[in-house]
Amino acid sequence: MLERLFQLSAHQTTVRTEVLAGVTTFLTMGYILFVNPNMLADTGMDQGAVFVATCLAAALGSLIMGLMANYPIALAPGMGLNAFFTYTVVGQFGHSWQVALGAVFISGALFFLLSIFKVREWIINSIPMALRSAIAAGIGLFLALIALKNAGIVVDHPATLVTLGDMTQAGPLLATLGFVIIVALAHRQVTGAVMIGILIITGLSIALGQSSIDGVFSAPPSLMPTLLELDIAGALDIGLISVIFAFLFVDLFDTSGTLIGVAQKAKLVDETGKMPKLGRALLADSTATMAGAAMGTSTTTSYIESAAGISAGGRTGLTACVVAALFLACLFISPLAGAVPAYATAPALFFVAVLMAGGLTQVHWDDITDAAPVVVTALAMPLTFSIANGIAFGFITWCAVKLLAGRYKDLNPALLVLGGLFIVKLGFFA
Repeated sequence: MLERLFQLSAHQTTVRTEVLAGVTTFLTMGYILFVNPNMLADTGMDQGAVFVATCLAAALGSLIMGLMANYPIALAPGMGLNAFFTYTVVGQFGHSWQVALGAVFISGALFFLLSIFKVREWIINSIPMALRSAIAAGIGLFLALIALKNAGIVVDHPATLVTLGDMTQAGPLLATLGFVIIVALAHRQVTGAVMIGILIITGLSIALGQSSIDGVFSAPPSLMPTLLELDIAGALDIGLISVIFAFLFVDLFDTSGTLIGVAQKAKLVDETGKMPKLGRALLADSTATMAGAAMGTSTTTSYIESAAGISAGGRTGLTACVVAALFLACLFISPLAGAVPAYATAPALFFVAVLMAGGLTQVHWDDITDAAPVVVTALAMPLTFSIANGIAFGFITWCAVKLLAGRYKDLNPALLVLGGLFIVKLGFFA
């Protein structure tokens, strides 16, 4: 049955490898189970209900992605979008969380329509290969910064923005050890090197008393405080147009960037660099967003952490289905899921970053009109802490440079339209 559903042999993978990849992906993105409820609770939402909504939205989105598109890409409420939901739409603009959920639902519905009519697919397939490579590499650098931050190796500084953390602490030391272990195991071609590294560091952390397991089983909280509490009518107010546009726009290009980067890493693109069944992947994302809003969470999106599972061997939708099952299991064993500290998954993210940065080798560095937008794209992502901003700067730079250089053959209508829209986005919705 699994062979028929996921075509394992054709993708040169096995059930064991896919399960291992699914567990690896889950462990690198499981932090959302605790971050998302805490953040959305600042809007007045019931924290327990948001926890359940987070589990269910992630499980549903990953399951649809796995079964419909057969891609090893997991979904969950997106970081960044939940902050926009909480601190901008509710905190700054003063809208209720019910209206904010309505805006998320409408953006998901628009997202769905764009996917149905293949507008999104056309947009993504219009991206030049050089920019696709830049997006993949930029996501890698973005992951590297997240990994260093989670490990405590890089911390904020009022004068220099970032600086070296306290390397005498257990977290940075264990993260460094974890990265060395993963690289060494990968060099030796040990199956599941990333997963093994995560488990070793987690075990050491518990043994050293740096982390603990606060129980194993717990009954899931009630979903009723947020279930179907969204206010769609309120979100249709003229003042919410910019909010809906922001949700849609950020999700559009965060997802697009993630899909492109992860697909290149997993070699899921064809000889022209395009993703087969891209439309199905986009439908999975938009459907999960609408379902998540109905249950009580912010925008659900494809996770770049899926690359960790791909590095562990995941190649089919079975990986995503395993992630879905684990999110459902967390309804009952959330304390156990939280036993893996951030500095244990940070080495996995940094390892993936190393692999994804390899996309820069595909760039024609002797062509400055290609090289300049590529560097802008790749560096803007980690330095602005946003995949969407990196893509925006990349498109604008690509169009401006090519126009002024007279390289009109390197442009197409989609690039020019998107470049203009990105200028609007950065000017009004940055």
